[in-house]
Amino acid sequence: MEILVCVKRVPDTAENEFELNSEGNDLDRDDLVYSVNEWDNYAVEEAIQIVDNLGGSITVVTVGDDEAEEVLRREMAMGANNGVLLSDDAFDGSDGRGIAAILKAEVEKGKYDLILTGAQADEGAGQVGGMLAAMLDYPYASLVNKIEPADGKIKVGREIEGGNQEMNEIELPCVLSIQTGINEPRYVGIRGIRKVASVEIPVKGAGDLGVDAGSVGEAGAKIKRVDYFVPDLGDGAEMLEGSTDEIIEKLIEKLKAKGGL
Repeated sequence: MEILVCVKRVPDTAENEFELNSEGNDLDRDDLVYSVNEWDNYAVEEAIQIVDNLGGSITVVTVGDDEAEEVLRREMAMGANNGVLLSDDAFDGSDGRGIAAILKAEVEKGKYDLILTGAQADEGAGQVGGMLAAMLDYPYASLVNKIEPADGKIKVGREIEGGNQEMNEIELPCVLSIQTGINEPRYVGIRGIRKVASVEIPVKGAGDLGVDAGSVGEAGAKIKRVDYFVPDLGDGAEMLEGSTDEIIEKLIEKLKAKGGL
């Protein structure tokens, strides 16, 4: 089975203290530590397990600048066979639709049976997988937490409202957005990273993909962020401060006072 996994380089929430930029419309991204998007990491692990059982190969792809290459190498060290970097100044400022259009152009350059994305990334929109499937006219399932490959089809489990589970049979090729918890992503060691350090990763721009530069990037974006802020505390909201034990004690006292315990 030929699998393409779409990954993204995002700020590492465990390694950064976030502040807003001077314009107040994004994070201050100077000196941030980056890593692969958590949901995408589960998608790559699932692809590896499928190929281990059925054979085939895995290609990881990302849209980004030169520094995004590091997440491709990490996922190749994890077990992916190939990496592709989609990078062009024309891609800067793309909204979800633009990113999906760029990825669509790359999908059409290959012959993939299965395209995986993470359920969401750092901005939490969760829209690229569905848009990509619509553009390709492929079947699509979101929040997938179980995959059972079959002959020309796959069965997928989806997490739905109320903690319930549903199973669907989907024809290939298709696009799936992977939920965390579907597996346990394997550890990537230094040896694996060194092994892929010198592997050539092709870089493709708008011209290579046949993408109209005016239809993607900031020029083609239909959605533009105009503000980015921490909401004001609402009436009656209170932030508990202190050590973990002190916060727990204060919370218990408040719950008792309000009849919650």
